[in-house]
Amino acid sequence: MLFTEHPFLDRFEHAAKAGFKAVEFLFPYAYAAEDIKAQLKAYGLTLVLHNLPAGNWEEGERGIACHPDREEEFRAGVATAITYAKALGVKQLNCLAGKTPPGVSDKLIRDTFIANLKFAASKLGEAGLTLLIEPINRFDIPGFYLSGTHQALEILDDVGASNALVQYDIYHAQRMEGELAKTMQTALPRIGHIQLADNPGRNEPGTGEINYPFLFAHLDRIGYSGWIGCEYKPATTTVAGLGWLQTTHTQKDFT
Repeated sequence: MLFTEHPFLDRFEHAAKAGFKAVEFLFPYAYAAEDIKAQLKAYGLTLVLHNLPAGNWEEGERGIACHPDREEEFRAGVATAITYAKALGVKQLNCLAGKTPPGVSDKLIRDTFIANLKFAASKLGEAGLTLLIEPINRFDIPGFYLSGTHQALEILDDVGASNALVQYDIYHAQRMEGELAKTMQTALPRIGHIQLADNPGRNEPGTGEINYPFLFAHLDRIGYSGWIGCEYKPATTTVAGLGWLQTTHTQKDFT
């Protein structure tokens, strides 16, 4: 969500100039993989993550993985995402569950989600990729199906794939469940990626109630070795909001 004041293909340059070594974004599918790859190469950036296709984003859809009438579309999206991942060198793809479809039983929704995740994990595994699922708070996206860490872990238990992990977004977790430090420590072996924003407002660290200096030190102590994605809305401009990085005493890498 950083550098959105610039056109998509221009953001890579701005990220590199701001000191980032890696990037992530929602979707690459509106652009040729070759054009994105050229930007990554030109500015020495690693692509850490993008999402599987998630339905009609402009019309408010936020994923289709739990929708029983969209399985074929979901499977086609998995194939498209793998093609982009291979071209761009990304090693993990995030699956957005989607909003709970009305008039469908809880069992069918859950069964559909699990079946789609099994399919995706299998196909990604064949390509040497990791599948992530992300709990999202239901205040920002009412009706989103996957909304808590415990729910995500239970679903992954049923999926039963070693390459399927949780994308833990600190902002969403704070809004839905709290207990951030304990939850991250307990779930650490099953967390593949972490994202951040402060609350309220979903702005940069230091603008809200979350004690990020403590959490960064905590992640160092418990041995989290992955990237942390800056999934926040800058309170003003991206560059103006990056001051928190200069005072962050952690070994973690941010995207």
